[in-house]
Amino acid sequence: LPYRVLEVLFSFLDTSDLRSCSLVCKNWYRFLNDENNDVWRLHCVRKLAEEALKSDILSNVPTYKAKLRAFYHSWNPNDCSRNVYIKTNGFTLHRNPVAQTTDGARGKIGFKTGRHCWEVWWEGPLGTVAMIGLMTKDSPVQCQGYSPLVGADSNSWGWNLVDNHLIHNGDSQGNYPPLNNAPKYQVGERIRVILDCEDNTLAFEKNYEFLGVAFRGLPNTQLYPAVSAVYGNTEVSMVYLGPPLDG
Repeated sequence: LPYRVLEVLFSFLDTSDLRSCSLVCKNWYRFLNDENNDVWRLHCVRKLAEEALKSDILSNVPTYKAKLRAFYHSWNPNDCSRNVYIKTNGFTLHRNPVAQTTDGARGKIGFKTGRHCWEVWWEGPLGTVAMIGLMTKDSPVQCQGYSPLVGADSNSWGWNLVDNHLIHNGDSQGNYPPLNNAPKYQVGERIRVILDCEDNTLAFEKNYEFLGVAFRGLPNTQLYPAVSAVYGNTEVSMVYLGPPLDG
């Protein structure tokens, strides 16, 4: 079929069906492999909020298909603290000003295989504890008091951006990055979280500088992007980028 006809047909299918379509023949695969064609643009416009498409929140995911993929991996509004809500852009969580509580959220999709990278950044004060990292489904997303919730148990691994400590199973795993007087996080800086399920490692990158492996020996189970915050009205955004680029 001509590309114009394919474009019309594919634009009416669910995104879950497009993967099956790409396996039908080389022509369909080649067409759907173009991540900026009108099929992906139309699906993107239907799914994503206009404010997300017009802002710079998706500036590091240039194609329409990549933007759509990022939306499907964003914060899960059904898997977060009751003191947190996901803003209409779909990528930013807002923590309500509730005293003496730590509140977190998980991403919609967890990972057990492959290599994955996503960006996280704070838009507002960090407070006394600001954690980013990983959780399984077994970890809580809310607790009383102010604590490093991501990293508080054996099923979560976190980096506290306030004091540069790594936390797992409730214990400090040392300073990160392992430098003397390492610079502290500045609000608005985008941190890249790099999960390698083949080597079972978690690493971070800031300002395009690789900071080294933070955690090794991660379990072979479903791991979800996670964050926890304590400061009222702070906001945290997360954008999935896909496989990390080496070098």
